[in-house]
Amino acid sequence: MRTRLAAAVLALAAALTGSLLMAPAASAGTETAGECEHGANGFVDIPDWINGEFVNVTVPGGLIRVELQKGYVGGVLRGWAKILTPNQPGDLVWMDWTRDGGRTWLQCGPFAVDSPNTTKTSAAQRTSSDPNWQFRACGMVHGISSSTRCTSPWW
Repeated sequence: MRTRLAAAVLALAAALTGSLLMAPAASAGTETAGECEHGANGFVDIPDWINGEFVNVTVPGGLIRVELQKGYVGGVLRGWAKILTPNQPGDLVWMDWTRDGGRTWLQCGPFAVDSPNTTKTSAAQRTSSDPNWQFRACGMVHGISSSTRCTSPWW
């Protein structure tokens, strides 16, 4: 009986240790818009029409254009993702933010386009001189996961 109990405890400990070690990688990019809206995690909400300075671009599925932009919001230099026109309702945009050089990240979004040919932005996060503090913009056409593209390299 003790042997079975000891084996069960060891198996449980191994499983828990494995899941704890995998947690950062497994959770990378699985957050929701709620992780960055309304001031969460230092993000600020910005209007969808805001224009910043172009940093990097990607074209998900060749159908939509997603840019990583930067600019001053409330006197602070920030980065955000923006989907440009043309686009359709259901097209998605989000920004990934990492503080460890891309090993793990918080996904700010996705945010869906509401009306045809309108821009949509993620929330904005302050920039940092820390080289591990980076952003990338991502997009997806109509929820088709195979169309997902992110800007590269991280900025």
